[in-house]
Formats: sequence, structure tokens, C-alpha cells
Amino acid sequence: MAAIDGVLERKLDSLGLPLAVVLPGGRRLGREDSLVTLRLHDLGPLAHLATGQVGKLGQDYVEGRIDIDGKVRDFGAAALQLLEDDPTREPSTPAPLGWWRDIRQSARSRARHQLQTDAAQIQFHYDVSDDFYVLWLDPHRLYSCAYFREAGMNLAQAQEAKLDHICRKLMLREGERFLDVGAGWGGLLLWAAEHYGVKAHGITLSRNQHAHVNRLIAERGLTGRVTMELRDYRELPEEAAYDKIASVGMFEHVGHAQLPQYFAKLRRLLKPGGLLMNHGITAGGTRNRQLGAGMGDFIERYIFPGGELMHVSQVLRVMSEASLEPVDIESLRPHYARTLWAWSDALEARLSAAREITGEGVVRAYRLYLAGSAICFEQGWLSLYQMLATRPSGDVSEGPMRGAQSRFPYNREYMYPT
Repeated sequence: MAAIDGVLERKLDSLGLPLAVVLPGGRRLGREDSLVTLRLHDLGPLAHLATGQVGKLGQDYVEGRIDIDGKVRDFGAAALQLLEDDPTREPSTPAPLGWWRDIRQSARSRARHQLQTDAAQIQFHYDVSDDFYVLWLDPHRLYSCAYFREAGMNLAQAQEAKLDHICRKLMLREGERFLDVGAGWGGLLLWAAEHYGVKAHGITLSRNQHAHVNRLIAERGLTGRVTMELRDYRELPEEAAYDKIASVGMFEHVGHAQLPQYFAKLRRLLKPGGLLMNHGITAGGTRNRQLGAGMGDFIERYIFPGGELMHVSQVLRVMSEASLEPVDIESLRPHYARTLWAWSDALEARLSAAREITGEGVVRAYRLYLAGSAICFEQGWLSLYQMLATRPSGDVSEGPMRGAQSRFPYNREYMYPT
């Protein structure tokens, strides 16, 4: 144990940010002017500190083996410096074993994303408590990356700008049939109906979200124009095709093995020439299945069980293999970092209320999840892309849009308000 103490003391001394550790017996390691102090209740977390396993440190915090004195932003900055390697770097695997690793990962992904397991995983996260999410989300309860179209926007303004950005990209028109896959608390669904006049249908696997959106539909007099179902995307009937489809913060839950099926299903649901918006988180690395240093395991355990990410290049390949044509790709990575910090700050301001609603363990997990994710997006370990695609119509007739085979115009000017 003395050897670990020595390694830890050297690591703490090397950090630019003041950080201290108090051992169970009261001995203090690190600088006196620390912004953050970690108070250990047993010696287990020492090894995680010494080796930079920040995800395991997060687990120690959630499980009550350590306490954090100080701001979560400062702890995040310290954790960033504790890392010993790039968390997007995939551990090397001997060539003969690579194929076996891929087979095992694919089989595991397929097993984790069946109808029953996906429903349970979504409800684990999104049905924590509506009142808890209200504490730190915007008034529309948009739980996805905002779009800070102008630098001075606050979170609520940027979330509405995101809604309009998506609707503009999809070229929504009055009377069109619009599908929102994974519609959350209904922000995009209702915005599209009220501001663009579409006939909107949404699906979710969250019972809380389903009940909330149906209440809003009735309250706003949108019955008949907007519908919301508790349904898996795989069970959507295909005989009624949609003009436009959006999937926002959804495909991260689909799983690598099911992604070809997911995009193929959306293509069948989309009318020829129609537009699909896939807005979601992607991996920063090209080969890693999750973040290293225990961070991916932390997210899997406490936040998003079953969540799986792919690099944008791999997503576009699978999309293209499903006969969807990518026509516009936009990175909103720094926008998501700013969104997450806004959520984190809002939660930090309401910690007492959050604890009363959900309990200490959930609050601890989300404190680290929000701040840690903000840092991951700032560092480029995670990213966020809006991928606009079409289902080519096969029509290459004469005219100014010859060869387009879709409703996507020849330039992007239509996306931006003048």
C-alpha cells in the first residue's frame, strides 16, 4: 500500500490543478490549496486513482466509497489529467484473435438488443423520474444536443433553434406525414406539427414519455394531427409510408449488430424521394467500441445500459448499404459540450431537490455523467452528427433538378433563415 501511496503522491504533485486525497485514517495526500478533495472511506479507490481509471473512480463515488469536496467541474478537470492514455484508443488484439473478438462483440450486441431488452434498457434511463429531468432540461424537455445558432443564446433558445434547424433541413411542409423515431418528451413532434403543419406520429419505449406526450396532445388540441405510440421501431407497419422521418438521440440505443436492420427499416418507412434526419452521438475513435479508462463501463452501468456508438464513417457506410443516400453531414460536437455544461450547471443548482426526487446514488451518477460527457465532447472523444439522407426515387427525368432523385435541393441555402 505504501508503494501505491507513493505513486499517487507523485501523480498528485504533477497535476496543474490542486487536488488532494484524504485516506480513511485521516492522512492527507496532495496540495493544501486543493480545489477538490477526495475523501476515501476504504482503500480500494487508491489503485483507481494511481492508474487513472476515472470511470472506476466514478463508480466508487456513486457507491459511496469516496466523497468529493469541491465543484464537479474542477473534479472533471482533475480526472482529465489523471488519464494515462487516449480513451478512444482500442486495446491491441493479436491478429489471430481479432476475428474472434469481432464475432463475440457482434453476438453480444445482438443479444442485448432484442425487443424486450431494449424496452427495459430505455425505461431504466428515461423513466428515472420526469420531475428529475425537469430540474435541468429546458421547458420542452429536449434531451439531445442544442444548436447555438448565435453565440449569446441560452439553452432554451438554442434548443428551439435545434428544432427549427431539423425541420428546415427536412423541408417539412404542411400536410406531410412526419415520423419521429424515439420522440422523447415530444418536443420535435409538437414543434413540427404546430410550426410546420405536418401530420406527425411519434414512438417511444418510455412509459413516462408516452403518457406525457399524449397529455400534451390533448391539452394543445392536436388530437388527430399528432399521435404518440409506445412501440418499438421494428414493429412499425410499413404500408403507410412517411414523407419525412427524424431520429434524434435514438440510434445510439440500437446496437452495432442491429444498425443495418434499423436503417433498412427506416428506408422502407420512407417514401421514395423522402428525407431522413439521423441526429445522434458517434464515437470519436474509428475502432473503439466504448471509451476506455472505465468510462464506457460507468455509462453502461449507471446511465445507458445497452448504448453502443460507432464512428461517423461507419454509420455512413451502414446507411449507404441500406440504400439511403447521405446528402448533408453536419458536426455539432462543440454544441453538445455546451449543452451538457448547461445541463450540468442546472443540476448542480438543484442538488437538494434532485436528491429528494431520486436519491443520492442517482444524483451522484448524473453529476459525473453530465460533466464527464461535456469534457468528452470538448476533447473530441465523443461527437454528434446530423446526417441527412434520402431514399432515392429512381426518377432522373428532365428539368432543373435532373438526377436529384429526391427533394434535397442543389444547395444548402434553404436551411438557413435569412
